[in-house]
Amino acid sequence: MSRAVEETNRRMLRARDAMDRAYAQPLDVPALARIAHVSPAHFARTFRATFGETPHRFLQRRRVERAMALLRETDRKVTDICYEVGFNSPGTFSRTFSDLVGTSPRTYRRETAGAAVPTCFTKAWTRPHA
Repeated sequence: MSRAVEETNRRMLRARDAMDRAYAQPLDVPALARIAHVSPAHFARTFRATFGETPHRFLQRRRVERAMALLRETDRKVTDICYEVGFNSPGTFSRTFSDLVGTSPRTYRRETAGAAVPTCFTKAWTRPHA
């Protein structure tokens, strides 16, 4: 692997790690590009080439993953969880959650209530991407 490829990978990992840490904060491509020290257009293209999805989709998945844990482990309201993980509206949260998980947040909570085994072992939670 060339030095240029290694450096590009490091920059993309730096931005991805920032997304993992601050998933609930408003993050946009220009802010992430600044973290990676590249232009926004270059960042968006390179992130997708490196990780197989857009930065926006990656962030959505991280937020939904955190929401899944909160839905399983707490009795907090779905709307509260929506805002806590970084979504700006319950409608967008529900639509994105359903798209990624295959069921609504409320149905997911009901189906996973009291599960003795982590749900990642009992059923696949993501749909194949087209």
